[in-house]
Amino acid sequence: MPVFLADEQDSDVDVDDLVALAHRVLAERRVPADMEVALLLVDEDTIAGLNLQHLGHEGPTDVLAFPMDEPGESPPAGPAILGDVVICPAVAHRQATERGIAIHAELQLLTVHGLLHLLGMDHAEPDEEREMFALTDRLLALHREEVGRP
Repeated sequence: MPVFLADEQDSDVDVDDLVALAHRVLAERRVPADMEVALLLVDEDTIAGLNLQHLGHEGPTDVLAFPMDEPGESPPAGPAILGDVVICPAVAHRQATERGIAIHAELQLLTVHGLLHLLGMDHAEPDEEREMFALTDRLLALHREEVGRP
């Protein structure tokens, strides 16, 4: 399954690991192999603009997900595009510092979080939140075990 990554910001990010993580998540969730996903790493101004335009919220945020096609529901002759996950490493860096974790661990968390939103998961209700965050933890553990990285 194609995972495209565009790095349009200035922070140093292990983009290869984020792409590998996205592949792992999509495979674990049994997303059809022909579905495409785009990961976009952007600066604070860009994500703030998207946040205002699409959600009506002012200021930068950490991650936004823009779903397009649901798995298995794309027309046979057309492209199958799961959607886009937009991440702001600058916001992720602040959050990682506040939480006392590595910036890359925060970027991994946001990648999985965004992908699960593309797959229709949400965390508006307490039971949905528990399910989504438990799955996030499991997927991160599987990936980190596979690549031998904490």
